[in-house]
Amino acid sequence: MIKGPITFDRMARWTLTAIAVISVFFILNYLSKVLLPFFVALVFAYLLYPLVKFIQYRLKVKIRAVSVVLAILIAVTILGGVLLLIIPPMIEEFSRFTTLATRYLHHVTNIRDFPEMIRIWLDQNSREVEDFLKSEKFTETVKTTAPTLFNFMGQSVHVLVSILASLITMLYLFFILLDYEYLSENWIKIFPKSARPFWSELMKDAGNALNNYIHGQGTCALIMGILYCIGFLIIDFPMAIGLGILVGIMDLIPYMHGLVLLPAAFLAALKSAETGQSFWVIFGMVLAIAAIIQVIMDAIVVPKIMGKRMGLNPTVLLLSLSVWGALLGFIGLIIALPATTMLIAYWQRYITKEDES
Repeated sequence: MIKGPITFDRMARWTLTAIAVISVFFILNYLSKVLLPFFVALVFAYLLYPLVKFIQYRLKVKIRAVSVVLAILIAVTILGGVLLLIIPPMIEEFSRFTTLATRYLHHVTNIRDFPEMIRIWLDQNSREVEDFLKSEKFTETVKTTAPTLFNFMGQSVHVLVSILASLITMLYLFFILLDYEYLSENWIKIFPKSARPFWSELMKDAGNALNNYIHGQGTCALIMGILYCIGFLIIDFPMAIGLGILVGIMDLIPYMHGLVLLPAAFLAALKSAETGQSFWVIFGMVLAIAAIIQVIMDAIVVPKIMGKRMGLNPTVLLLSLSVWGALLGFIGLIIALPATTMLIAYWQRYITKEDES
């Protein structure tokens, strides 16, 4: 409820506030490519700051820069270890699948040397191939595929730009962690003194809700990853550990772990081709494990962990990712969680006033 009469002064302030918010959205959208490394570094700094504190104060590393560098190295090492558990085994499994597919083609077509077969076919049909290369149809095909080629070259340049942006992100991350306490205590000074109590209380509520959600969802994701590792090991499924870790990582966003069923179906087909077992039996065991773990998580783990915290509802989180992503692109996905928690904290403190009740 709005207290007091709606005066011209009030309307003017509301209008200016709305204009300021819309202007910020347009500025963020316009400068998204420049600001993206900074926002990514800000998120990683928020996650790594407890590790920096632990190294500096518990391990007695007095030089802050050394603590920051050690924390970044530990995080990079852990991330590299996770990628080594996932990517090389997946490449190996794909190579095995290619070998099995080649053997199957050899068995069905009775052809032992495909390159030789292609050479013989070209020799026998050289006249037709030459006529095709000179035809208008080939010219039209080249005109159609040329933009695709240039697009590929553009993507290669984009990769180089991404590498450069990663280096800039690391610099941002280092300097943010170096002065994290100063930045977190003095950011409030960008507002007028009269507005500082409002923003201080609002960010305190949003920070508490954000911490609770991250800790709770991170714990749930860790438990789910461990359960999937155990389940896949029991049925002797390919890439059991790596796939379980991938499930845990994807579960940091609620219900996204279901996408792991796609590589699981590929691995089930590979195991079926190698062992002669029915694909549906193998994949059925994977689905059974997924169903059992989901029941354990929904009935026991999630209520015990998230029920004690003020976490975001998964539906609200998915909706916020969609809305903020549509508004601001990739930057919107990064700020979706803190921005949504801030809006909820504002609503609960100043609109519904749940703290008073």
